[in-house]
Amino acid sequence: MISTAMSTKRRMAAAVVIGLLCLLTGTAHAQGATVGAAPPLQGVVEGFVKNLTVYLARFVEAAAALVIGIASIRGIASYFIGMVRGPFGAVPKEEIRLSLGRSLALALEFELGADILNTAVAPTWNQIGLLAAIAVLRTGLNYFLERELRNAEQRDPSVATATGDAGTAESGAEK
Repeated sequence: MISTAMSTKRRMAAAVVIGLLCLLTGTAHAQGATVGAAPPLQGVVEGFVKNLTVYLARFVEAAAALVIGIASIRGIASYFIGMVRGPFGAVPKEEIRLSLGRSLALALEFELGADILNTAVAPTWNQIGLLAAIAVLRTGLNYFLERELRNAEQRDPSVATATGDAGTAESGAEK
């Protein structure tokens, strides 16, 4: 009797799992629905995933804008502080450029992630082509920016530690 009760529970659990899978994949149809029509739950799940993806993309774009904004404010503040503190014309421009460059590289990665999220759910061929073009441009920009940062750090290794990114010189050499 115990074994039949267990097997009945297992069969019921399997039926529930199969039923949920059928609902989510669209193979089960509601009563009275036309053949080929998506069940109501599938439309709800699809809508939820699309909305979630759009909100995540907007959040990532906002994060990229925040990174650029904070880096710009830090760069401007560092420039003015350097003008006031140091001798005339002795502003640490290279350190400011490197710090701003690292932040811009990070923001470019965020923007590329947002573009991927925007085309993740049911993309059209036009959106895929646009994503490919944007990805190539942003990857190219990021490559040259990283190369410039590595070259500047190799010219003056003290700049990497002065900007607070001591590990950047090693990670750039590993790539």
